[in-house]
Amino acid sequence: MLIRTEIGVDAAGIDSLLRRSFKSEAEAELVQRLREDGLLTLGVVATDDEGQVLGYAAFSPVTLQGEDRNWVGLAPLAVDESVHGQKIGEQLIYAGLDTLNEFGYSAVVVVGDPAYYNRFGFEPAAPHALHCRWQGSEAAFQVYRLADDAFVGAEGLVDFAEPIQPFCVSQLSRQPG
Repeated sequence: MLIRTEIGVDAAGIDSLLRRSFKSEAEAELVQRLREDGLLTLGVVATDDEGQVLGYAAFSPVTLQGEDRNWVGLAPLAVDESVHGQKIGEQLIYAGLDTLNEFGYSAVVVVGDPAYYNRFGFEPAAPHALHCRWQGSEAAFQVYRLADDAFVGAEGLVDFAEPIQPFCVSQLSRQPG
C-alpha cells in the first residue's frame, strides 16, 4: 500500500471510492466541488500496487470568526471496505497531518467520533472556546494543533469551506477502517 498526495490521475479512483464508501453520492460530489472551486488544500490517497485508490483523506480551508488562520478541516475520510482493519485510515490521517505541518498550517479540525480521532491527537474543541455551526456537535467537533501558537487568540466559530456547509454531522463523522 502506497500513501501519497493525490495527483490528477487519481480523481476518477477517488470518486469511485467515495461512491462505494458512502450511502449517497454527496461525498463524491463534495470533493469534486472542492477541487473545482480550488478549495482542496490537500488530498491524500492510499493506492495498491496497480494504482487503485483504496483510501482517501481530504483537507480544505476553514475560517475562525471569518478569518483565515491557516487552519484546515478534515472531511471526508474513506477507506475501501476490502481493506478495513489494515489501519489505512490512520496512515492517511498521519500522512495528512505531517504534510500540513511541513506546509506551515496551524491546526486541523474534524467533526467525528472522539474515540476514533482522539488516538491521533485530536482533542475536544470546546475547552479552547471553539465551536462549529452544527447543533449537537460539541463532543464530535475536535481540533489538532500543528503549530505551538495555533490557539493563541483563537476562539469562536469555525466555519468549513462553503461546499461542506450543507453536510450534517453524520455524513462527516464516518469512521474508516
